[in-house]
Amino acid sequence: MIQEALREINRGCAEIIDEARVEKLLKAYYNEGKTYTVKAGFDPTAPDLHLGHTVLLHKLATFQKYGGLVQFLIGDFTATIGDPTGKSATRKVLSKDDIEKYIVSYTIQAFKILDKNKTEIVYNNDWLEPLGSIGMLELASNLTVARMLERDDFSKRYASNTPIAVSEFMYPLLQGYDSVHLKSDIEIGGTDQKFNLLMGRQLQKSYDVKKQQAVLMMPILEGLDGVQKMSKSLNNYIGVSDEPNDMYGKVLSISDELMWRYYELLSTKSLETIASIKSEVEDGLLHPKKVKEDLAIEITARFHSLELAQDAKEEFEKIHTKSQIPTEIDEFSCDAPIWIAQALVNCAIEPSTSQARRDIKQGAVKINQEKISDIGLQLESGEYILQVGKRKFAKLKVN
Repeated sequence: MIQEALREINRGCAEIIDEARVEKLLKAYYNEGKTYTVKAGFDPTAPDLHLGHTVLLHKLATFQKYGGLVQFLIGDFTATIGDPTGKSATRKVLSKDDIEKYIVSYTIQAFKILDKNKTEIVYNNDWLEPLGSIGMLELASNLTVARMLERDDFSKRYASNTPIAVSEFMYPLLQGYDSVHLKSDIEIGGTDQKFNLLMGRQLQKSYDVKKQQAVLMMPILEGLDGVQKMSKSLNNYIGVSDEPNDMYGKVLSISDELMWRYYELLSTKSLETIASIKSEVEDGLLHPKKVKEDLAIEITARFHSLELAQDAKEEFEKIHTKSQIPTEIDEFSCDAPIWIAQALVNCAIEPSTSQARRDIKQGAVKINQEKISDIGLQLESGEYILQVGKRKFAKLKVN
């Protein structure tokens, strides 16, 4: 059982530091019933999570399956500074109102994956604010400026004369101190967090915690383009709060090659099952489209329900396979005449008239299921089904 646990814990991991400690914790659980703690921090800097964020949540759920108690750390204190990891500029400071709003959203979404009974939600403001000025100075004495500038993002900003706020230097120390206070056995994070994660090990030693946490790093999930990391700013993401139809359709849009990456990092199927499925695809016994549909159903059902996932599949087939209009689409009205580009913006299926013009030129816009090419088209009175691409529809009544 311990070897099975280690295989699943290693699944998809980029790097584990002190794997021997992880194995020791597992042995103590199976032989003596001793649980252990696994920490992961989430700064509530946006209202919604996307599937890239859930890579860590899935790994936390794996630890819960094998005796781990999750310390789901909400960085309500560190969010006011902003994690500088990978950033080329100082992050905007969030208001307390925004942070509180985002906390509610994060926890609701996280428990679609995590077991509430094996999760402790902790807030680092509870121990970092009382630390006070003396405590902060003592904390800061654990790291030199030269050591901090070894961080790739800081060194690049320093070399390019891009400002670095002193408060940003504190972020890795504060994250590390979280592990001191919580006495964490393991901490997990993305590969871009390595400096911060190792700080927890260093500070646990400096503060004589009598243990040093193991560190597990997960890769950054690629977005729908299969190249860059999943990000809202790059518009290549699948949001945890996406509607079922959108979520299902986005999963189906990924490449066959990327599909296996998603299976490894996001599916709850065992590694043996995934290997068997992949073998059947390679042998021509299974079509990749069917395998991708199963993945889309699994992910959509996780965040909504199996019934809504099945409905999304039927709706997708109706639109894409049978070229039919969706069952439910938003309805809008306006006065005649109206320029087609403006109509698309007013119906919320294009972000701007300039983007609408580009899509019309590229043949991505249809009216009543017929492609249009006239960017100057004026719509007179009547009812129209407007469509952009394969998933954006609106019904427009022109009075």
